[in-house]
Amino acid sequence: MAARAPPRLRAYPLALFFLPVALLGVLAGAAPVRGDLRRVVEVEGEPRSVVWAVQLSDLHLSAFHPERAADFRRHVGGALAMVNPSLVLITGDLTDAKSKDLLSSRQEKSEWLEYEELIDEVVGLSGLNKEIFYDLRGNHDSYGVPEVGGMFDLYEKHSINARLGRTGNVQSITLQNSGWKHLFVGFDSAASIGLRSPANVFGQPTDQLLVELDAALSQWDNYSSTSAVTKVTFGHFPMSFSSSTTSGGSLRDVFLKHSLSAYLCGHLHTNFGRNLKRHHRSDRNHLSAKQYYQTNIHEGISTSIGSNNCSTTTESVAEFWEWEMGDWRSARSMRILAIDSGHVSYTDIDFRFGSMDVIIVPTFPLDSRFMQRLSTPHDLNCQANSTILEKDMEMTSGEGARGAMYTVPWNWKAYVDESPDRYWLQIEAKDMTGKIYYSQLRPFSVNGLTAKVRWTWKEFRVMGCQWGQLYQPIMWSTLAFLCLLILIPRTLLMLYENHMLKCCSSKTAAGSSGRHLLISFEYFAAELSKMYSVWSGMLIYLLYLVFFPWFAGNAVTENHNKMYLYYKGWSTSNLANVSTAAPYIGLPDVMVIVLPHLLFVVLPAFLIIAAIAANRAAYLVHISHKAKKDDDHYEERKCIQHVWIFRCFRKFLILLCLPIAWRHWKHCRAIVRAYEANPFMDAPIYCFGVPLLVCLAIYRASAI
Repeated sequence: MAARAPPRLRAYPLALFFLPVALLGVLAGAAPVRGDLRRVVEVEGEPRSVVWAVQLSDLHLSAFHPERAADFRRHVGGALAMVNPSLVLITGDLTDAKSKDLLSSRQEKSEWLEYEELIDEVVGLSGLNKEIFYDLRGNHDSYGVPEVGGMFDLYEKHSINARLGRTGNVQSITLQNSGWKHLFVGFDSAASIGLRSPANVFGQPTDQLLVELDAALSQWDNYSSTSAVTKVTFGHFPMSFSSSTTSGGSLRDVFLKHSLSAYLCGHLHTNFGRNLKRHHRSDRNHLSAKQYYQTNIHEGISTSIGSNNCSTTTESVAEFWEWEMGDWRSARSMRILAIDSGHVSYTDIDFRFGSMDVIIVPTFPLDSRFMQRLSTPHDLNCQANSTILEKDMEMTSGEGARGAMYTVPWNWKAYVDESPDRYWLQIEAKDMTGKIYYSQLRPFSVNGLTAKVRWTWKEFRVMGCQWGQLYQPIMWSTLAFLCLLILIPRTLLMLYENHMLKCCSSKTAAGSSGRHLLISFEYFAAELSKMYSVWSGMLIYLLYLVFFPWFAGNAVTENHNKMYLYYKGWSTSNLANVSTAAPYIGLPDVMVIVLPHLLFVVLPAFLIIAAIAANRAAYLVHISHKAKKDDDHYEERKCIQHVWIFRCFRKFLILLCLPIAWRHWKHCRAIVRAYEANPFMDAPIYCFGVPLLVCLAIYRASAI
C-alpha cells in the first residue's frame, strides 16, 4: 500500500435493500416491561457479534415549521426499517416550544399532539416494536414547566416513555447476544423547575440522580467474569452544559468511574460545527485547568502497541467518549451506532438531500479521530488475522439475520505505523444495477494512536468550555475590573491631587504633545473622578448589579407571580404552588443573561466613558498650554490642529456607543418578550441605567 493512500474494501451488500424486521425477545425471567427501569433483551439472529442502535436528537417539532415533521415522516420510518436497530434513542428537545420570532417560550399542546401522532406513524412504517423506542426530555421540553408531572408538563402525557409507563429519571436496557451484554442507560437531567428561555440551557443533575445512575451502571459488575459488558449512556445535555450537584458531584465523575464506551447526547446543533466530540480521561490533579476547559478533542495521548501481553489483569484506563450528534431541526441528522464485539462506532446519515437506498456502516477498525479508546491497542494485540490490501468482503449473516453483515480477514500488523492517519478505510458497495456506493472515508491506527482534530472557535466554545465552572470566575473578574476602573482614579485623586496637578504643569512646560496627554493615566484619573455625577452613577450601578435584582418577570409561566432575577439565579420567594428549599434557581443558566450584559454592554460602555473623560482631560490641559503661547502664531496654528484631533476622537467615541446601544436594545427586547417584563416598571435600571450614564458622560464632556 502506498503511503497515505486510502485503501478501499469492496463489498456488495445487496441485502441492504431488503433488511428483515428486527426480532427482539424479552429474556426469560426478566421483569415486565411496563414500569420496569431495567430491561434485558435477548438480541436474536445474525450477526451474532454486532448490534445496532439509532440515535435521533433535537427534533424541535414546531407549529411554525411543519416541514420538520414532514421530513421526519418521509425519511425516518424507511431508514429504520432498513437499519433494523435493536434500540432507537431520541435524546431530547422533542418539540420547539418557541414563538415564531424565537423570543418567547411556552409548551404548546398542538406540538405535542403532532409529536405523538408522528412517532406512532414512524413506528408503524418501520415495522419495529414500540418498546425499543426511548425518548428523553430536553430543555425545550421543560420551558415554562413549574413542576414535573404537573398540568404544564406535556412530556409526561405525550412522550413515548410516559405512554409506556416508564417512570423515574433513569431507565436502562441491556442488549444481550453472543456472550456480550451491551448496557444502555438513559437519564433525564433537565431542571425540576423548568424556566422559560433563554435562562434554561443547562442540565441540572441532582445527587439522587447520580446515585441512581451509578447503581444502573453497576448492575452487571458482579457478572463481568462470565460476560463482557459494554456500557453506553444517553442524555440530552453535553458535559459542557451540565452543572455540578449541590455536593459538588458531576456526571463526568460517574462516567469515568465506570469507564463508559460512549455518552450519547444532543442539545448543541450542527450550526456550531461537525466535530462536537470530546474524549474524557481521568485526571488525578484536582487543581488542573481541565475542570474549566479542554483545548483539544483528545484529553489524553494514546500509546502505541506494546508487547504480546494479553493478560486480562492489565490496568484499565478511566475514560469515555462524548458524542454530540447534531440535530434534526436544521441538519436532518440520524446516527447509527454499531457495537461489534465491544467496539463502539457510529455513522451519521444526512437526510437533507433525500432518503438513502443503501447505508454502509463500518464497524471495525475504528476511526482514529473520534472513536479510538486507550484500551483499543490492547484489544487488537489479542487478535490474529490475515493480510488484506484490497479484497472483496464476504457475507457472514445467513437467513433470518437482522442485517447484512460483510467481513474480511486482515493482518493488523501490516498497518502498524507511527502516524495515526497514514492509512484510511473506505468501503465500496455495488448493487444489482451496478450503482456504486461509498462509506465515509475514515483514518485508522492499529497502534492506538489518535489523529488530532482541532476544534474551531465555535466548537471549542460549546464543547471545550465547562461553563458551569467558568461562570462565577468570569463574572467576578469582570466586576472586579470595573470596580478598579472606578475606584482607583478616585483614590488617586483624593491622595495625590496636588501632586498630580504639579505633574500636569511640569509636563506642559516640557512641551508634552497632545498624543502623550491622551494616554496619560494621571489626566484620565483626575477627570473621571471630577465628573462626579458620572463616577457616582457608575459605582451605584455596579453595586446595584451585585446586591439588588436586575429585573422581574414571569420566569416560569404567566400564571405564576413574577420572580426577581439576581446574578445568582431567580429568587424563589414569589414562586407559588411549587415546593423548593433553594432560595435561588437557575444557576448557572442565568449566565446567558448576566455575562452578555456585563461583557458586551457594561464593560465596553464603562471603557468608553473612561476614554471620554481622558479625552476631555487631555483637551483641557492642551487648552491651558495654548493660552500660554498666544503670542506665537505658529504654535497657535499647531494647537488649533490638535483641538481638531480631540474633537474627532470624541465623535469617534460617540460612534462606538451605537453598536453597544444596539446590542443592549436587543438584550432588553429579548428580556421583555421572554419574561413579559415591563421595561419601565420591572426593569428600569437594567434597561436604562447604562444608556443614561453614557449620555451623561457625553454631555459633561460636550465642552470640547
